[in-house]
Amino acid sequence: MNIRGTNLLGRFITIKTKPLQPSSFSVRFQSIPTFSPSFTRASSSTTTITTPFKHHQHHHLIPSRKFTMAAAQQEEQKITDWVKPKDPTGEFKRQQSSFRNFISREPGAEFPPEKGRYHLYVSYACPWATRTLIARKLKGLEDFITFSAVHWHLGAQGWRFSTSDDTDAEGENVGPAGSFVKEHEGFTHLRHVYFSVDPEYQGRFTVPVLWDKKQGKLVSNESSEILRMLGTEFDDLIEEKYRGLDLYPEDLRKEIEATHDWQYDLINNGVYKSGFATTQEAYERNVKALFEALDRTEEHLKTHKGPYWFGDRLTEVDIRLFVTIIRFDPVYVQHFKCNFRDIRSGYPAIHTWMRNLYWNHAAFKDTTNFLHIKNHYTKSHTQINPLSITPLGPVPDILPLGEGVPAVEYVKGHGY
Repeated sequence: MNIRGTNLLGRFITIKTKPLQPSSFSVRFQSIPTFSPSFTRASSSTTTITTPFKHHQHHHLIPSRKFTMAAAQQEEQKITDWVKPKDPTGEFKRQQSSFRNFISREPGAEFPPEKGRYHLYVSYACPWATRTLIARKLKGLEDFITFSAVHWHLGAQGWRFSTSDDTDAEGENVGPAGSFVKEHEGFTHLRHVYFSVDPEYQGRFTVPVLWDKKQGKLVSNESSEILRMLGTEFDDLIEEKYRGLDLYPEDLRKEIEATHDWQYDLINNGVYKSGFATTQEAYERNVKALFEALDRTEEHLKTHKGPYWFGDRLTEVDIRLFVTIIRFDPVYVQHFKCNFRDIRSGYPAIHTWMRNLYWNHAAFKDTTNFLHIKNHYTKSHTQINPLSITPLGPVPDILPLGEGVPAVEYVKGHGY
């Protein structure tokens, strides 16, 4: 029996049902499909796909209909519409993460900590995703959790995976989707990972993604919770020297959460609320709040003995703040118009704190890829930068420890 319909690109497809195999069906596309859970290339212009479905779902092909409806709703509002076009407030409103499962040491947990079981999909450009890479390295989990990075460009289909033809996205583990997760071989975009577990998914296709290779499930796409999992739930399996690093110590938890509350809203998300604003009022309101929060941060670091936010104890606060501050001068000053002051010349205490983390801890330096950072923002956000021209400065991207901005050093040296 043949059923005619359209794929997500609006092109006609023929669906051939298999009466003797009610748990599956075969789809033959006249062009490369948008969604390809498992495919074999039949020719340069045709692709055959076999997708498993539960028996009761087979008869009326309901998942395909809902999947098409979900895609149509996503097309109505583009992935790259950071503010809804008809929103009169001009405010950027960050979407809540949709997958919130947890790796846990508790007996009977669905996702227990195991060596080699989990994989992280990240983008070096994304501050939220690099939180998890930093924690992975700080806690000595490189041999426990694999990771791969998408290409820096985010387009109409969301994040895409690099191919052998890409020569502009250097970085560790930047490559095809199937490099570490075989069932994802052939996926061209991160959206395929989301649709493989939920064909009706209508949210954004965000990084990071924590994937369970054993069960074929998406565990979480909430960076703050993945950061916390990596910080605690593998402690029974790792070496003592890594176990001793507690990123969320019990005696500091109240202060950590209080700090997260204002730094997330006003700094981590504040740069986006400033940069993506589509009205002057929204921009001014958010950029002023951002710099008030940076002033507060400067005062704390200046008056408290470091080198970390909580003195000699490295915590989640340092990780979550660092990923925004390291991007501030190279991107946010010019691209997001956060230009009251830059970090290197306007905030000496923050500048020292940031450089200490970058130059003295490989977990921070090795997970910072300025090529991906600068190219992503300036070439993906075409509403802000229509010609996709990437500024070359500042030079260097980060100053060495002990070296200041020449103009500032001159003023200090001459007693002004």
